Amino acid sequence: MLAVAAVAVMTVGMTACGGTDEGSDGGGTTDKTTKVGLAFDIGGRGDKSFNDAAALGLDNAMKELKIEAKDLEAAASESENDKFERLKLLCTDGYNPVIAVGFVYAGADPKTGPLAKAAQECPDTKFAIIDDQSVTAANVAGLVFAEEQGSFLVGAAAALKTKSGTVGFVGGCDVPLIKKFEAGFKAGVEAAKAGTKVLSNYLSTPADKCSGFNDPAKGETQAEGMYDQGADIVYQAAGGSGTGVFKAAKAKGKLAIGVDSDQYNTVEADLKEVIITSMLKRVDVAVYNFIKDHAAGKFTAGPLVFDLSKDGVGYSTSGGKVDDIKTQLDKYKQDIIAGTIKVPSA
Repeated sequence: MLAVAAVAVMTVGMTACGGTDEGSDGGGTTDKTTKVGLAFDIGGRGDKSFNDAAALGLDNAMKELKIEAKDLEAAASESENDKFERLKLLCTDGYNPVIAVGFVYAGADPKTGPLAKAAQECPDTKFAIIDDQSVTAANVAGLVFAEEQGSFLVGAAAALKTKSGTVGFVGGCDVPLIKKFEAGFKAGVEAAKAGTKVLSNYLSTPADKCSGFNDPAKGETQAEGMYDQGADIVYQAAGGSGTGVFKAAKAKGKLAIGVDSDQYNTVEADLKEVIITSMLKRVDVAVYNFIKDHAAGKFTAGPLVFDLSKDGVGYSTSGGKVDDIKTQLDKYKQDIIAGTIKVPSA
């Protein structure tokens, strides 16, 4: 699916190459349009999770800045060359900056993968990649997050809320990034209630192209198994497959924890009751800030880290199910920011 949108709410005084000159105002300020390209990961708009968070960042930027945008979808079975061609298409069509949504755009070898190749062939285009800092080039920024910190907070929530003494974790793909979610979650569980059992499972591996991020049926099956083993709360870091986890929780009369977005506000109405909180990963903030900086002529290559201190991660309170433990969770948050608590990332 290809979505093209444009909006002008306020003018931007400065834009990097790739913009279109629209003329000047009475004061002599150049009025330009920033052309932003967004290359989605598997699931695209509508996944109610990771991709939607990136799309929200773009949409928010479009409400405030003079932007023309194009976003392109990914296919489940595509090759690394397909990913390169998507980035290259945006570049050659004049979109600058171009944002790659997901570590898959780094490829198996970040030195020769889709993004590195596109950055080399489009040296005047500024790129950003979400969830990766392995691609090193003068025109590439890595927008990365302290997922382990946010996961610690929802792990603490799970431990404080469990009645069975067993909770679960479902990861979309067995890769280092998702291991950060698991590590933080387990640390939070242990900190809040030592001895609480944590069941863990992954829906896919890189060998099957991390298909577990877009397989709700498999997510439902894995979560059902955890609930049958005694878990009463399951945290999912599985993208579009998370809907299956929520359905399993509903069917079993159990609870679940969302990820990336405040999923209490994105799921179907009949699933809201099972979500006690979500680990907020502010991909929208990262995308918005990157676009805004670029429109102002600012660009910094290399990793840009969004952690608790920058509100890059956190936890949601929608639905009111963690209101009674919010003081405890916020204390953990402050201790992490202060460095009193060191959260493991592996």
